[in-house]
Amino acid sequence: MSIHRPLAPPDIEALAARRGRFGGGAAPRLFLLAGAGFAWLIPALWNSTYFYALVIWDALLLFAFLVDWFRLPKASTLIVRRLWHGSVSIRVATDVSICITSSAVQSLHIDVMDELAPSPWYIARWLRVALPATGSGSARQPFIPGERGDISIGRVYLRYRSALNLAERWAIADLHQTVRSYPNFEHAGKHSIFLARSRQIELQMRLVRLRGSGSDFESLRDYRDGDEIRSICWTATARRGKAVSKTFQVERSQAVWLVLDCGRLMRTRTEGFTKLDRAVDAALLLSQLALYSGDRVGLLSYGRVLNQRVLPARGAAQLRHLVEQLAVVKAESPEADHIRASATLLSLQRQRGLIIWITDLAETAMTPEVVEAAGQLLSRHLVIFVVIAQSEVKHKATLTPSGPQEMYETVAAQEMVFRRELLLGRLREHGALCLEVAPQQLSTALLNQYLSVKERNLI
Repeated sequence: MSIHRPLAPPDIEALAARRGRFGGGAAPRLFLLAGAGFAWLIPALWNSTYFYALVIWDALLLFAFLVDWFRLPKASTLIVRRLWHGSVSIRVATDVSICITSSAVQSLHIDVMDELAPSPWYIARWLRVALPATGSGSARQPFIPGERGDISIGRVYLRYRSALNLAERWAIADLHQTVRSYPNFEHAGKHSIFLARSRQIELQMRLVRLRGSGSDFESLRDYRDGDEIRSICWTATARRGKAVSKTFQVERSQAVWLVLDCGRLMRTRTEGFTKLDRAVDAALLLSQLALYSGDRVGLLSYGRVLNQRVLPARGAAQLRHLVEQLAVVKAESPEADHIRASATLLSLQRQRGLIIWITDLAETAMTPEVVEAAGQLLSRHLVIFVVIAQSEVKHKATLTPSGPQEMYETVAAQEMVFRRELLLGRLREHGALCLEVAPQQLSTALLNQYLSVKERNLI
């Protein structure tokens, strides 16, 4: 299963309209020529003939400007269109083209600027378009959004001139649209291909070894000594005149829930990404692989209230639905309500399933609420409890202090690391599979853990 071109925003077009009170002004060449005429002012101090020559020069420039101005076509003769050349993903360059079509009978030189959403990786700039008479031209630029979710894209500004370049008109095209910035598809795709291939043979061997231990029907074969009586297919036995047994394989279709904590701790940034950004990328990667493996995948993201809730299902439509919901997952300032999320999962998922909970732990004297919430699920479900590590704290805990201040900092870091290990150890004692990984390794570690669960038939 993959993500294709339909996720790209729709193309949009509009007629250009006049911008500003006068709708234009003088072009740079006019100012250059007018400035050159002022060179006659110096000899005009001794000879008035040069002064009259300056007046004539300026009059000629004014006449040429007016002729050029009135020859320029009106803004309404221009049709402006914005074209997207792919889906929009956080921190991934997507090409955007501005195509301009003119019904005017003269060629134009157009400067165009698209009002795309600003980000640290994108700065709006003027682009040059050469437009032939009654023809079209385009300019293309990369756009790199800095966040996921719905982004407001604004208008397109135009400045166009003729070959004389003495006058220019200003225009604007209302191409307002809302586009959705998705998680990083390239990141997910690279990991899924690598890891799926690296474990493919192991999974196949595991299915062979566990043949007969599951409940999903696989095939029929002749009865063998040691086969259970309940495995005999009586209809096939009667038809063939000899005993026939059913063979089974490990169940492929399991319920997998992706649970994303959207509280304040997930707003922490590392290398330009928030922890929630990393969690969303990992969730997208895992949903692709789980759906490919035949599992049913659901999503629950929560803050103070439940945000996104997608019931487990299979198929390409479910992947598309998950992608849309993951795109709009946002971190919140308050602490998340973990107990409510746990209660919701227990009510939605009655049968045993796999719960993958991605969160972070608050540094408090008491047991964090998220640990208690995850513990409530262990009596019914298998829980993979994933904590995004604080890499700088772990690094600090390994340093040798060189002074009193560094000693206090190192001891504090060691206490934080020890407390986290203690909390995760308690969950492990009750049957949870706990991971604490750096943000950069989250996707890889989570996918390996999921494949390990599938291989060991733990669900």
